Amino acid sequence: MQKGKILKGLLTASAVAAMFCAVGAQAQTPTSAAQNSAASQSDTSTRLSSGDEKALKDMAQADINEVAAAKIALSKAHSGEVKAFAQQMVDDHGGALTKVQAVAQQKGVALPTEPDASHKAMAARLEKQSGGTFDKVYMKNAGTKDHKMVLSTLKSDARKIKDPDVKALADAHLPVVEQHLKSAQKLQM
Repeated sequence: MQKGKILKGLLTASAVAAMFCAVGAQAQTPTSAAQNSAASQSDTSTRLSSGDEKALKDMAQADINEVAAAKIALSKAHSGEVKAFAQQMVDDHGGALTKVQAVAQQKGVALPTEPDASHKAMAARLEKQSGGTFDKVYMKNAGTKDHKMVLSTLKSDARKIKDPDVKALADAHLPVVEQHLKSAQKLQM
C-alpha cells in the first residue's frame, strides 16, 4: 500500500513537472519566433540599390532563358555536340540560377520566374524546327547571339554593382558566359 502511494505521488509529480516544461517551452516559442523574425528582417533591411537589383534580375533572366532554350535543344537537337552544349547550359545556368535566387531571397528581391517575351518567341521558333536546321537556329540564337548579349549586359551591370554578394555573383557569371560564347562560336553551323 505504501509503495502504491509513493508510486502515485511520483507519477503525479512527474505529470505536473511535464506540464510546466511544456508550458515553459510554449512560452519561449513566440519569443524565439520574434527573435528569428527580427534577425531575418535585419538581413533584408539593407535594401539593394536599383542598379544592384537590376543586375540580380538580369542574371536570373539570362539563366532562365538559357535553361529553357537548352531543354528544348536536349529533346530536339540532331548533333551530339549540340546536345552536349545544351546539357552544359542546363547544368551551368541552372546552378547559377540557384545561387542568384539564394542571394535575391536574402536581399528581399523578387526575380523573374519564366523566360522573357523574346525568348518565348524564340522557343516557339525552335519548336517548329528539326534536324540540322534546329541545330543551326539554336546555336545561332541561344548559343552565340544570347551569350554576346548577356556578356555585354553583365559587364555593364558589373561596373555599377555596390553590394559585395551581388558583385561576387556577377564575377562568377562572367567567365562562365565567356566560355559558353567561345564554345557556341566553335559549334556555329
